[in-house]
Order: sequence, then structure tokens, then C-alpha cells
Amino acid sequence: MKKPVFKRVVLKLSGEALHGKLGHGIDYGVTASIARRIKEVHGLGIEIAIVIGGGNIFRGAVAETRGIDRSTADYMGMLATVINGLALQDALEKEGVFTRVMTAIQMQEVAEPYIRRRAIRHLEKGRVIVFVGGTGNPYFTTDTTAALRAVEIGAEVILKATKVDGVYSADPEKVKDAKRFKKLKYLDVLKKNLEVMDATAISLCMDNKLPIIVFNLFKKGNIKRVILGDNIGTVVKE
Repeated sequence: MKKPVFKRVVLKLSGEALHGKLGHGIDYGVTASIARRIKEVHGLGIEIAIVIGGGNIFRGAVAETRGIDRSTADYMGMLATVINGLALQDALEKEGVFTRVMTAIQMQEVAEPYIRRRAIRHLEKGRVIVFVGGTGNPYFTTDTTAALRAVEIGAEVILKATKVDGVYSADPEKVKDAKRFKKLKYLDVLKKNLEVMDATAISLCMDNKLPIIVFNLFKKGNIKRVILGDNIGTVVKE
């Protein structure tokens, strides 16, 4: 039987991953399905931290175009990630996985404040962590949050879960002959303006030599396959 190639990982989930066929909000069937897949990987002894977006509820960048102040819109988006984090925590705990939600915006009645040493201790005790509230600052995406938290807690890799099976030269849903990359360098992503993660997140990963694996979340077993080192998706590293 294959052994995991990673011990501590950050799994980046978009908020859109939770809305399923609803198109908006939270599809609890989808959330439960994601929780079961995380439980499967957690059972291998992997330390898992999750960073989740809020785009299924509110997108700050879109709200700004409609006249809301950018900082205000971003804070609203951060609060949306808290809602998603609590939904995912509930789904994981229904699967018997001990979970802690840690937020960059303090709200003690809802979630723990993010403290780096406490987060690492939770991981060492076998708990799954869900990081919410972004970085706590406007003008930063949850991609940057994933990179920042991964570096802070000493994760070995960022697993970027998407709806496609890797990074393409163009949107594969719109361009039939779009090329899928198996491997990319950080600078290639920046120079070609590929939509892996935003430039700040890529730069942070590059500076700290933190690899990123982009893969299809919705293909059954993919999270486990990535953890076991199967050659799927796109790997971004030096």
C-alpha cells in the first residue's frame, strides 16, 4: 500500500465549491461529501489545515464594482468565509473529525482567534483546522491567506482544489484546444498570467519554496491520490 508523501498540508477550497448545483449559498450535500473526502485523508495520519473562500455568499471584488467601498466589501467577504468555515466544521464533526475554526477577525463566541502556535498544536493533536477571515486585512485574497498560513505553520504543500484537473493555457470550458500543464515554475505562472493563484500568493510561495498542486476537487478520490503522490493535476514549484 502506498504511503503518504506529505505530513502537513494546506487545502485551499473556493467558496464556490460549496454551492454545488444551487449556484449560490451552501449545498449541504456537497459540504458533507467534501467532509468525507477530508476524513479519508485525515485517517492516513495527515495534518490538514483548510483555507476556505466566501465567493458562494459574497465576493468583495464584485461588490466594489457596484459602488461599495473596497475595504468594506473585502471585510464583508471575510465574514462570508466564516459562515463557510462553520458549515464545513459542522460537516466534519458529523463525520467524527475533531475540527477547530480559527479566524483572523476576532469573534470569540463563534471561533478561536488565529494564533500560530495554537494552530500548530491543534494539528499535532490530530485536529483539522479551518482558517477563516482571510488575513484579517482588505486587499488580500484567500489565495494569499493560504500561502501565508501554509508558510506560518510549516506546511509542505498547498493543495489548490478546483473544478478542473490542473492549470491550462486558457479556460478549458471555453477553449477546446487549451493545453494542460503538468509542471510549471512560479515565474512561468507570473509571466503567463495563468490563473493558479494571485500574484501575491505565488510570490510568497516562490520566496519560501512552497509547492502548489492544482487538481480537480470533484473527481472522487483525488485528494487522497494527491496525498499519496499520484501524478495528477499540475505541480507548481522551482
